Amino acid sequence: MTIQIRNGALSLFLICCIVACGNDIEKVKMFEPQELPDNVIKQASIQQSENGRLQMLMWAPIIEQYGAPKMQTVYPQGIFARFYDGYRKPTATLKARYAISYDGRDELMVKDSVVIIDLQRGDTVYLQDLTWNRMQHRIFSPNPVRSKNGDRVTYGDSFESDDGFRSPMIVHQRGTLEWTEEE
Repeated sequence: MTIQIRNGALSLFLICCIVACGNDIEKVKMFEPQELPDNVIKQASIQQSENGRLQMLMWAPIIEQYGAPKMQTVYPQGIFARFYDGYRKPTATLKARYAISYDGRDELMVKDSVVIIDLQRGDTVYLQDLTWNRMQHRIFSPNPVRSKNGDRVTYGDSFESDDGFRSPMIVHQRGTLEWTEEE
């Protein structure tokens, strides 16, 4: 009798093992090779200068660098950058919740709650995304933009500027404008 119970328990155990060995596709995907970054940098601070003159300081909580074939740098928790006039005087700031640098194209794209503050003019520009082409020294966004300066709010279809924010332009502006007539 004990041999029958032992054989029955063993059979039940084997049946449970066979049934439990099904292929759950989600569990199988967990063990597939993941695309991991080549380098991860935490609490990064980057300084860019030109001819020994400070141009930009940038901070990022996490930077992930990927090699071939992608050749890109991802800032999954966003960036904060402060731009300078070359003489340590800040001219503008930029903040975004996500950024990606396409190293082969020499472009940086920021997106998700992008805010640019022009410290010289007092303008604050709100965008969905913004692309910086480092070779052309140009920043642009083909998407709608909103700009605020004091009580004045301006809307536009897109945004363009040089990368030093010396000539920002909102394309197809509309919104509140102040008008003063001179006598």
